[in-house]
Amino acid sequence: MTKTPSQNRLSHRDLIPIGEMSRRTGQTVSAIRFYEDKGLLEPIRTGGNQRRFLRSDIRRVSFILIAQKLGLSLAQIQWVMRDLPHGRTPTAKDWQRISKAIRASIDAQIAALERTRDRLDGCIGCGCLSLKKCAIYNPDDRLGQEGPGPRQILTDALEAEPPPA
Repeated sequence: MTKTPSQNRLSHRDLIPIGEMSRRTGQTVSAIRFYEDKGLLEPIRTGGNQRRFLRSDIRRVSFILIAQKLGLSLAQIQWVMRDLPHGRTPTAKDWQRISKAIRASIDAQIAALERTRDRLDGCIGCGCLSLKKCAIYNPDDRLGQEGPGPRQILTDALEAEPPPA
């Protein structure tokens, strides 16, 4: 990892070991290592190759946990955090940008759920319970020609995912 100018001036008090990061965030050490493997955290290595985290990384882990609770996938979290600065505490402007990106993703998920709910109601309402025979939602089984599985659901899910970084 290339050090930023601010990291060159870090004191011992600015860095915390992985055990303290675990204690402060409530996450296991293995979870913190997992986030590191996914590029969500970038610890600084000591001369003895021990991980040291910036205190601002506590906020990063908190953000990851909140985003997961909101239903975002790890890929979505990576995507919105790709430009989040390492080496300094995120600013309100940083969080505002991320919030806007998350809002768009959540809105897409809500729209997909509403479409699914509305289609389900329509299908149950007609009584046939077969999308293969349904003249309204799938005439002549055109979706079956696109491949196996629930094609409409698969298409909606792909549209809701943000592009990976």
